Amino acid sequence: MEWRASHILVKDKNLANEIRRKIVNGASFAAMAKEFSTCPSKSSGGDLGWFGPGKMVKGFEDAVKKLSHGSMSPIVSTQFGHHIIKKTGQKD
Repeated sequence: MEWRASHILVKDKNLANEIRRKIVNGASFAAMAKEFSTCPSKSSGGDLGWFGPGKMVKGFEDAVKKLSHGSMSPIVSTQFGHHIIKKTGQKD
């Protein structure tokens, strides 16, 4: 099993909630990633590419597994900060 996802990573949970609200209200996920994310993936709109089991920290991977294609996660907190994750693909 492999997944593809994009994410926005920030240090402040309140900021993560504010960004997520903007996306729910119509803001572009990629544009928000480019503007706010602290991850190098921000240059590609948050796209992390394809990854398999064990390639991401457990909390992140668990969240991606639960998402349906094209859906966005609630705020997911890991040792790296607070993520907003969008699942963009899955293959067996």
